Amino acid sequence: MAAAQLTTDHLTERHRPTLDQALEAIRTRAYWSPHPEHPKAYGENGSLSAAEGLAAHQAVLGSRFELDQPGTDGWTQGEVSPYGPALGVEYPHADIDVLLPAMRAGMGAWRDAGPETRALVCLEVLARISGRTHEFAHAVMHTSGQAFMMALQAGGPHAQDRGLEAVAYAYAEQIRTPLVADWSKPQGKRDPLELRKTFTPVARGIALLVGCNTFPTWNGYPGLFASLATGNPVLVKPHPRAVLPLALTVRVAREVLAECGFDPNLVALAAERPGEGIAKTLAVRPEIRIIDYTGSTSFGDWLEANARQAQVYTEKAGVNTVLIDSTDDYRGMLSNLAFSLSLYSGQMCTTPQNLLIPRDGITTDAGPKSYDEVVADLAASVGGLLGDDARANALLGALVNPDVKARLEAAAELGEVALASREVANPDFPDAVVRTPVIVKLDGSKPDAEAAYMSECFGPVSFAVSVESTADAVELLRRTVREKGAMTVGAYTTSPEAERAIEEVCLEESAQLSLNLTGGVYVNQTAAFSDFHGSGGNPAANAALCDSAFVANRFRVVEVRRQA
Repeated sequence: MAAAQLTTDHLTERHRPTLDQALEAIRTRAYWSPHPEHPKAYGENGSLSAAEGLAAHQAVLGSRFELDQPGTDGWTQGEVSPYGPALGVEYPHADIDVLLPAMRAGMGAWRDAGPETRALVCLEVLARISGRTHEFAHAVMHTSGQAFMMALQAGGPHAQDRGLEAVAYAYAEQIRTPLVADWSKPQGKRDPLELRKTFTPVARGIALLVGCNTFPTWNGYPGLFASLATGNPVLVKPHPRAVLPLALTVRVAREVLAECGFDPNLVALAAERPGEGIAKTLAVRPEIRIIDYTGSTSFGDWLEANARQAQVYTEKAGVNTVLIDSTDDYRGMLSNLAFSLSLYSGQMCTTPQNLLIPRDGITTDAGPKSYDEVVADLAASVGGLLGDDARANALLGALVNPDVKARLEAAAELGEVALASREVANPDFPDAVVRTPVIVKLDGSKPDAEAAYMSECFGPVSFAVSVESTADAVELLRRTVREKGAMTVGAYTTSPEAERAIEEVCLEESAQLSLNLTGGVYVNQTAAFSDFHGSGGNPAANAALCDSAFVANRFRVVEVRRQA
């Protein structure tokens, strides 16, 4: 272990004000972020500039990614950028029977450090990652297919915000109980009964983070930092197509832990060989006591059913719905929806899929609009947004894998196509697969149509579902959330009665609702410290990012009583 270079005093001076601001932010739910979104904010005070970040990323390509982990029994690689080139990075492959015991060895000292020190160490990790935001942006871009600006913002500051949010919640829950209490029970004429009691937050054990392909840092950081801040070692198992962003994260965390005098093996990487599929093996190991997972419903369900020794947090999939009843800003509604459907080629777990529109049309500030007119106008809005190829590339990114392309092509056969998908050439990356969204019209009363719109179709696919009335749309919304789950629900209405009915459904079915968004906030975006991502109350996810429930069961409080 490296000699300690960062003392508690140093960490307190650097990061206690940030922790205090984060605690205030989760209390008030007001806007706050310590991590700048703008690319030009980096390049000073030790952070990497755009050129330095690109150079750092390129230096990693084609190299061996050393981590000095115990139990390395070989090397593995296989990442190919959705933009075309192979990354060529070799990662250490771990002998789990050697690595897991080594990860447990540092738990005692990490526990004894206490909640505040653990939180401050986590904030030092996040601060160093923030300083390398440009480097991480390229890593996220070339593993997820996100366009560069989205990779920088969502994979950088927004992910860092979510990690910090998890640390704040973890700290708040751990200090809810005092560390020491003197207890005195009166006994009348006799001397009181007196005890001194200590209460120690004790970690569950090793946490397994199963990373996702589309948002490796944004979806990975909440679980990683929630577990680490509550005293648990974290084994990071990235998606095999998106290893680099999380490998960089592991490297930074290990460096910080060592410099702070803790065992670096509290954070380790489990990269897998092609086709190895180690997540199932790891998930049922007795040493694994916590699992964080983002991905398909089928594997999430398997984890919940089979990893019985672990506390399992899943974000799976749902059928996100927008109900369109009426609007007093027709152009704003169309523009907002067009952006929501297009961003990152619809490859977000929050992207709307089903648009429920009454057959007889809707009322708007531009006059009554029929179902066909609404769909045609939305198609035109998407087409206008993505008509310029340069702008389209900046919004769409690249399709993350061939499965998305196959679903996109198959969707066009499900109904009448209101907006056909088109290929977009990317002059910087000729091998990138870039496609605009498809919008398909479906009759909500027909069983064959129901089979399509009641299933998740991940990617740039939306269904404009005609329904008999707003009341029928409300009931279809209820059934969709109850049976399939939803990460997001959107609605447009000028009717107080319709608004109350929609809100009641979302409250009863635990779905996060956005009403009448027409400006620069979109249904598929959430802000750390203020918005909850998922609710944990419907089939799309059993946890929310972030709330108290997301952190509180990662530790237990152990009491020791002593005679005073």
